[in-house]
Amino acid sequence: MNATPAATRAAASGAGLAAGFVLDVPVIGPAEAAGRVLAHWQEGAELRELPDGRWLLVLAEPVRTRADRAPGLVLRRTGAGALLALGTADGPPVEPGHLVHPVGGRTLTHRISGLTLLDPAGWLDPTGLTLHRPRPIGSADGRTAEPVLEALPPHPQPDLRRAAGIGPRTERARRLTEEAPGRAGGRSLLRRRPAVLAALSRQAARGVAAVRPAAAVLLVLPALAGLLGLIGLLRLLGEHGLNPLVLIVAIAVGLSAARRRTGPAAGAAHRPGAPGQAAPAAGRRPRRRPLADLVARLTMRSPAGRLVAGRHARYLRELTQAFEQRRWEDALRDAVRVAGDTPGTQRPWLSLTLPRRYTGELRATPGAAGPGGASPLSAPTVHQHLSGLYRGAAEALEREGRVDEAAFVLADLLNAPEEAVALLDRHGRTAQAAELAEGRRLAADLVVRLWWRAGEHERAVRTAHRRGAFAAAVDRLTADHPQEARDLRLAWARHCREAGDRLGAVEAVWPDEALRPTVVGDLRDAVALGGPARGRALPHLLTLGAGGSTKGLALAVLAGDGDPGRTGRSALAVVLAGLPAADPATDRELATAAARAAVRDGGFGDNPGGRTDTALFDRLGRRADPLAVADLPRPRGRARTAGTTPLHTAPDRPGTLPVLDAALLGSGSVLVACGHAGVRLLAADGRTRARWDVPADRLVLADHGGSALLVAGYGRVREVARLDLATRAVRPWATLPAAHFVPSFDGRHLITADQEGISVLDTLTPRPSVVWRELGGGQRPVGRIARTAGGCSAVVVSTLPDGSPLTELWRWDLPGWELRSRRRLDDAEADPAASAVLAAGGLLSTVLPDGPGGEPARTTTLRRTTESGRPAPELTVEGVAPGGPAVDGDHWALTVPRPDGSGLLVHTGSGPAAGPSATVAFPHADPPVAGIRRHGDALTLWHRSGRVLATSADGSAVLAALRVTAD
Repeated sequence: MNATPAATRAAASGAGLAAGFVLDVPVIGPAEAAGRVLAHWQEGAELRELPDGRWLLVLAEPVRTRADRAPGLVLRRTGAGALLALGTADGPPVEPGHLVHPVGGRTLTHRISGLTLLDPAGWLDPTGLTLHRPRPIGSADGRTAEPVLEALPPHPQPDLRRAAGIGPRTERARRLTEEAPGRAGGRSLLRRRPAVLAALSRQAARGVAAVRPAAAVLLVLPALAGLLGLIGLLRLLGEHGLNPLVLIVAIAVGLSAARRRTGPAAGAAHRPGAPGQAAPAAGRRPRRRPLADLVARLTMRSPAGRLVAGRHARYLRELTQAFEQRRWEDALRDAVRVAGDTPGTQRPWLSLTLPRRYTGELRATPGAAGPGGASPLSAPTVHQHLSGLYRGAAEALEREGRVDEAAFVLADLLNAPEEAVALLDRHGRTAQAAELAEGRRLAADLVVRLWWRAGEHERAVRTAHRRGAFAAAVDRLTADHPQEARDLRLAWARHCREAGDRLGAVEAVWPDEALRPTVVGDLRDAVALGGPARGRALPHLLTLGAGGSTKGLALAVLAGDGDPGRTGRSALAVVLAGLPAADPATDRELATAAARAAVRDGGFGDNPGGRTDTALFDRLGRRADPLAVADLPRPRGRARTAGTTPLHTAPDRPGTLPVLDAALLGSGSVLVACGHAGVRLLAADGRTRARWDVPADRLVLADHGGSALLVAGYGRVREVARLDLATRAVRPWATLPAAHFVPSFDGRHLITADQEGISVLDTLTPRPSVVWRELGGGQRPVGRIARTAGGCSAVVVSTLPDGSPLTELWRWDLPGWELRSRRRLDDAEADPAASAVLAAGGLLSTVLPDGPGGEPARTTTLRRTTESGRPAPELTVEGVAPGGPAVDGDHWALTVPRPDGSGLLVHTGSGPAAGPSATVAFPHADPPVAGIRRHGDALTLWHRSGRVLATSADGSAVLAALRVTAD
């Protein structure tokens, strides 16, 4: 049975139905043959081995294929069920179940069932795979669903009173500070009166002499005064022709309803942490007690008010003496908490007992409880006195080495947990500091770092997972605990890998060269995703010494067609400029191809133009073939069209570290404050030139650019360090209670503002020294102060003799602080939430006009007035500005969401009369607003998501665009 020439030609080029294939394993090899079998495998197919080592693949269903593209010799099935090689001439009938195929000019016949059966399942290596056995769905098999495991760690409830060894209060203090229902306020006289009368009746039965005269006077006189006040009110109503009976009936009905609402347990004193009692609901506003308030206020206006006031004064005097004489045991035992509730819109009721002292465990307040009761000790002067008393005690206790007592004063009495955490950490109480930080819900990266240092690694990792605080915590740990930072990096990479973020896992471990080989699998997965992910992953693989296939793929991407952003060509060129390949020859070839691709694409895609594109091209050119790139033109930014507002785009991906402040320096570097992750000096393309492990959430930059102050907030205090940008040395300077720092200074004098006014501090003295004061005496600044080297402006609120407020715009000339102008503002201009002041004296305010038919506002109007108060042209933009305008010096920025919801648009300008100079887009960014800083001839914009973009002062050219990452 021989093949004819015509049949052979048909078999070589024709197409037909294939029932199986014969694979020449001795020629192509077992590995290649196995790959071809798996590529054509079907459910029900068979694989058998011929005597000469070839494989027979019998398909379950025939497939149409071309002979020149088949994995082996094509077989067709005859009507009798035999398999014949394609092109074999018909001859004598072949028995069913036999194979007929030509070999070396001969035709061989084999019985298929007699051939050795091969199992392709044996080729698979299950090593490293997890076996999951499927279960039936539902409960038909009698099994029940497993309960959900609660893996959240218990919320810390540190008891600083017990840790400090503070015992129970004295009996005298207990009588003076009788506790009352609610968190803030004593037991009202109305609630106490039934219990008092019952007690007096029992004492009268035993003898009036048993009742202490002083207690009787204190309890009876307020009730008599309230009764006299009520009689006077009834007489006043009768004189005006009103029936007093109506008021009496109303009071009786109100008392009856109040008694039914409160029940018999209404007067029970609530003690936090007491068995069987629940804490008040978070965020619930305390119920007002109008009748108790009326009785208490009438009592204070009666002669009995002097007795009540004397009682409070005596308590305050004894407490002050205990602190001043450093009788810490008595002072801390009887001290009351001075942290007031959040102010509300309603007037708090009056209670005649002392404010309730905090005697339970230290717990974080989940939400604002609203206004509570007031007392004679609620006056601002008393609170200021107690605050100063407690702060002095905390400093003295720390000097004496009594750390627990000092932490108790800060966290419990002053409600300043950030300061208490810093105190405990300074003295090596890391676990206690971590417990307090988590209990009071402080910054997540701080909590993670403290738990990790305390040895609670699992708890630190859980917190970082839940609150996304890996980057800052790792960066902070690297300086002092490198091995612990490395372990946390691995946990961070696992977290990103489980979430499917392959490039995030690479960024997590890439700064540590020893860990880079652990992300090879993630890089390969990113290459498989294609697009920009492939472009970013290929340079990392080449840096790790990947082979020729990776190089070939990178060259193919650079030489390909299509959109440079979608294909990943631009991302590959940008990353390749900063990550050279391990092999010099490969690096030169790739750098040359990337430079040519940048010229062909007209730049680096979405990467902003100007100096950044030029710097990228120069870095590629230095590593590329000099002859190949000698005649290539440099990428240039697009020329600005006259009369149009340029649109610049920040990096499309967020960074891994938060950006809380940033400034482009004259050298072209960007100084960035990242909170607890420290401060970084970055090149315009994002490379780190220097870093300092000093927490900072604000930068105060000198006008000359040679130094800066690094400000870190801890509750109501600010820790300030001085950075010399020439020597790159940092030294701590001071801890200040100022509420607001102006973001620039002349290199020596720092302008601060608080409720008392404006203070100018000398930053070159060992301790802060006030060299100038402005305002005070009933005048205070509202909002932020705008400053330039030649002047500053602020909105100032003054109290007139009749008690009414007066709001004005003040402007001074610097450095002499000569007052140049004062202009009265109306109510709309004086709103600090929607307005901002310029250093030149102008004022910006945002207005949200109503849409047609009373619909919600869809646009924002920026109203601008000059220093003289004359209105300037308004600016209306699409979108609602969430936080009003942001200002630095005479430059402003207005942030609105994009119309399609894909990010933010920041409109920038200078002065009150000029229009917007540029618009900057932050893709995929959410509010809050972007920050702005003007320094030298550059304007820097940043967003908390870790992106910074700097332009020239007029907004025409991009000078830097970068993502801040942990490196």
